[in-house]
Amino acid sequence: MRNEHLVVLLIRLGVVAALASILVRSDAFKRMLLREQRTLTQRLLLSLSFASIFGTGVAIRVVTHNSYAAVDLALEGSLISGLLGGYVTGLISGGLISLPALFGKEFLALPLLAGVGAMGGLLRECAPDTEEIWRFTPFFDLSIYRFFKAQVGRYRAAFQIIFLGAIVLAELLRSSIGHYFPKRLFSLNPGWPDPHPMNLVAGYVTALFAVMLPLKIWNNTRNEKKLEEQNRLLMQARLDALSKQINPHFLFNTLNSVSSLIRTDPAQARAVVYRLSNILRRLLRKHDTFSSLGEELDFINDYLAIEMVRFGDKLRFEKQVDPATLDRLVPSMLLQPLVENSIRHGLSSKVDGGMIRVSSSLKDGRLRLLVEDDGVGIPEARLATLLEEGIGVSNVNERLKVLFGSDYRMWIDSRPGGGTRIEIEIPELQVSPPAAP
Repeated sequence: MRNEHLVVLLIRLGVVAALASILVRSDAFKRMLLREQRTLTQRLLLSLSFASIFGTGVAIRVVTHNSYAAVDLALEGSLISGLLGGYVTGLISGGLISLPALFGKEFLALPLLAGVGAMGGLLRECAPDTEEIWRFTPFFDLSIYRFFKAQVGRYRAAFQIIFLGAIVLAELLRSSIGHYFPKRLFSLNPGWPDPHPMNLVAGYVTALFAVMLPLKIWNNTRNEKKLEEQNRLLMQARLDALSKQINPHFLFNTLNSVSSLIRTDPAQARAVVYRLSNILRRLLRKHDTFSSLGEELDFINDYLAIEMVRFGDKLRFEKQVDPATLDRLVPSMLLQPLVENSIRHGLSSKVDGGMIRVSSSLKDGRLRLLVEDDGVGIPEARLATLLEEGIGVSNVNERLKVLFGSDYRMWIDSRPGGGTRIEIEIPELQVSPPAAP
């Protein structure tokens, strides 16, 4: 008979792990797990989530006349709901979970489960940090060791000991009340004829692990979500930092052009300032990581209009753009640093100026972009480190790496006196159609 009792306890642990896994599959439940502060509506929804899962187990046990006693995890579910949601969630969950038991005339289930839910809320309030709830472990010897040996963190260790004691107290209340009022409250132990002391100990250990397992399963999901969010924020921060490298660089070079024009041609200087204000206005309004290729080319047109004021007919610009590529998405400010490099390092030192060509094409779901010039070219020694040094080309390469990982190609072909050719290949991304009103 003792082995049968242990089998029931093992089944309980399997059931609680399965229920925790079922709940964590819900996106709405995942979002609730990530919140530490909840509105009243969110607490009610959390209560309903716990009640629907753990209350179903109680209903199965009542309908089958205790044949499936292992699926009744009402006590553990009420305590967990209070731990995660607070007093309101614990009280409501405990009350709702007890409803099937009330239909079975187990009238003491309501005050017990509601009280255990409230006790879970009290534990949450006593926690030095809500993260301590997720760190709970039934290995109390470690908590006691930390309490007496650690100079800091004694409050945390004390909370873990209190947490463990609360679970033992809840199970003791259920066992004691169930022993004296077996028909008014369900408990595993009173149903065992002549229970062995080790069976009683196993019951308490099972209660501890039945609380710990859902917390550990859900905490793993919380950590995964937090890691994803941290990675997203890190990527966004890197992109923002890289973008801020581009704009001051462009502004600095343009203002140098304006300063050289103020003395020689004030009218042209005013025209450059006007065009610059249009570009800056667009940059201030632009916060998206991606923009269409058409918008990027419009930006290049404005930028080159400024540069042509200084270069005049020496600077020529050609576009060979496939119309089908104009609505494809590219990283914002992708082409401007490359065009700027072509002017500053490739053409500015040539007496007769030169030409810049930008082209685009689609092939096999990939967007190919080309920026080339017929300038002075890049020395071989410099070309080997171009993707890691400087501002323009290395910046573009770093942004592509952040956005696409290894799913992109960027290569540079140049030789002294023979111009420079920069090619970029990225996945084809289309602009999403506007949502229907």
